[in-house]
Amino acid sequence: MATIKDVAQAAQVSVAAVSRVLNKDSNISVSPEVRTRIFRAAHSLGYVSPRQRREAENKRHLIIGVADWRIVRPDRHNIRLSSMSCLVQMMTDRYEVSFVRLAFGEVQKVDGIIAFGIFTSQEIDFLRSLSYAIVFVNSNQNNYEFDQVQIDFDQGQKQVVSYLLDQKRYTGLGYIGGIYNGQNGSIGTHRLAAIKKILQERGQYDPRTFHVGEISRESGYCLAKKAVEEHTLAEAMLLGSDEVAEGVLDAFRELGVRIPKDVAVIIYQDIQTLESKWPTGTCLEMYPDYVWENALELLFGRISQRRTQPVTVMVPPQLKIGDTA
Repeated sequence: MATIKDVAQAAQVSVAAVSRVLNKDSNISVSPEVRTRIFRAAHSLGYVSPRQRREAENKRHLIIGVADWRIVRPDRHNIRLSSMSCLVQMMTDRYEVSFVRLAFGEVQKVDGIIAFGIFTSQEIDFLRSLSYAIVFVNSNQNNYEFDQVQIDFDQGQKQVVSYLLDQKRYTGLGYIGGIYNGQNGSIGTHRLAAIKKILQERGQYDPRTFHVGEISRESGYCLAKKAVEEHTLAEAMLLGSDEVAEGVLDAFRELGVRIPKDVAVIIYQDIQTLESKWPTGTCLEMYPDYVWENALELLFGRISQRRTQPVTVMVPPQLKIGDTA
């Protein structure tokens, strides 16, 4: 059984810091990064503080459905959900939450729903049939019936372009990504169109450095290998998803392409579908923790009936600077 000393060692902080953070001592001053590290260490080790054990008896258990079929291929995992209970622990002592993925047309018992992407009226009716408490993330709901978290998608893309071309002074920006056309619509088209438009407006779009296939590791590998062989890599490359990035970076490594010396790389990170082998890479996080935190706060407010007025929250994506660009 894990001890508080084990958590302190894993989080690389003192035992006193672990005790005060897990007991939510408001007088302790620690950075959000350290606080997150402590909770994640405790979660991964299965450590539960005496205070948490006492409070568990009074917590209300909720089942939250995650409708992600508009942004994640149905045959891929949403690995982000495995760490969500840790985030909930940091946010509130009132609830113990389980997360389940929803599939269109398949009925599940849930207390609330977080729905990602743009849905048809039929899909919205289906979600409404499961729960009255729904938060849409990056959707197009204009009737103000539902709570929403909107991500400033275009600003995030412009931030990437500005960082690479204006700040880092790379001479060009290319793209390796994929498009998935499934039963519930396409994935990947919006980000491709957006980056093209931004570069066109700057007069820096070069179609030779844009390589598009499927959203898969295999496609990313083949596209990258072909681009290297045909000398159609830009000095900086935006990789359209974590799966594509895995294949691209494996191909670069095999072919001796040095990152960032030969080519700079920035990864477009949606909801993760795999554990990245390149965790220190530069990436644009479209759904960082504060997106989930806002969605959950809105959902808890609805479920507890503390609020009936719909709310829309606008948040930016997060450009995380790493060692690949």
